[in-house]
Amino acid sequence: MSRTNSIASLLRQRVKVVAQAATAVALATGILATPAHAQANPSNLKELRIGYQKYGTLVILKARGTLDKRLAEKGIAVKWTEFPFGPPLLEAINVGSIDVGTVGESPPVFAQAAGADLVYVGNEPPAPGAEALLVPKDSPIRSVAELKGKKIAVAKGSNANYLLVRLLENAGLKYSDVEVVYLAPADARAAFESGRVAAWSIWDPFLAAAEKQLSARVLADGKGAVANHQFYLAARAFAEKHPEVVHILLEELDKIDQWGKQNPKEVAKFLAPQIGIEEPIVEVAALRYSYGVKPVTVEVLAAQQKIADKFFELKLVPKQVRVADAAWNGGKNN
Repeated sequence: MSRTNSIASLLRQRVKVVAQAATAVALATGILATPAHAQANPSNLKELRIGYQKYGTLVILKARGTLDKRLAEKGIAVKWTEFPFGPPLLEAINVGSIDVGTVGESPPVFAQAAGADLVYVGNEPPAPGAEALLVPKDSPIRSVAELKGKKIAVAKGSNANYLLVRLLENAGLKYSDVEVVYLAPADARAAFESGRVAAWSIWDPFLAAAEKQLSARVLADGKGAVANHQFYLAARAFAEKHPEVVHILLEELDKIDQWGKQNPKEVAKFLAPQIGIEEPIVEVAALRYSYGVKPVTVEVLAAQQKIADKFFELKLVPKQVRVADAAWNGGKNN
């Protein structure tokens, strides 16, 4: 081999060694690695659309911005949309307007009966004292049984709808023994204030507001009648395609829950300006709220099945619902 060829060969070897070393450094520092967004966001989601109601952990999560910040690091934006109560929120999930949201016990049953393809991804512990059947402060009615033949306002398909069913049953009344007037919370309050209905089945913070502002009297709350779970649901297709994002949402909710459980006064102070309700009212609601998001268990789904069976029995839903069909496997098969 000539001296020229030998030098050329040596140079090529050195270039190769240098290139290999540079590649190793680049991989170690992430320069040539798969982009961080792609690594942390394997499904390449661009936006998470969340539906929330006027009260609850999601409102705090939205205001604090911790979820937005964490997902932004993965290239995912968060869009928040407020709903007046559960059924329209789940309808929005069903038609593809939002991906996840929070509702009470009854809305998922109505949604399943209507053919919505949803899954339960988490729930808060029972909070039976956070909903009640109210009567005006000067009402002569002192028991649920005395409501026979009277008009009662409630949001159809809401957790308070099931509360009303159970309270009537416990009082020995049929659902048909009263005149149920289906109204959204704002309209129900107006009907309640004007005396167009004798009672109102409602949840916090509307419940606390009626107690404080109208001196409304609690005829009966959910204790001993209902569990009143708060559920987090997602479109099945979304949860199956983006399980890592659902888990991140639940992790951030749990952090907020752990803080809220220890600081109900701070929760009220934080939430009041967010939802436009006076702090003392929000504090009442915060003390009745139950914190601690967790996976939905077989036992909780069984309790939901009882609700579904009751609504079908009363012909409030058009067909039998199998709640277990909406169970989520946590993305284990993905």
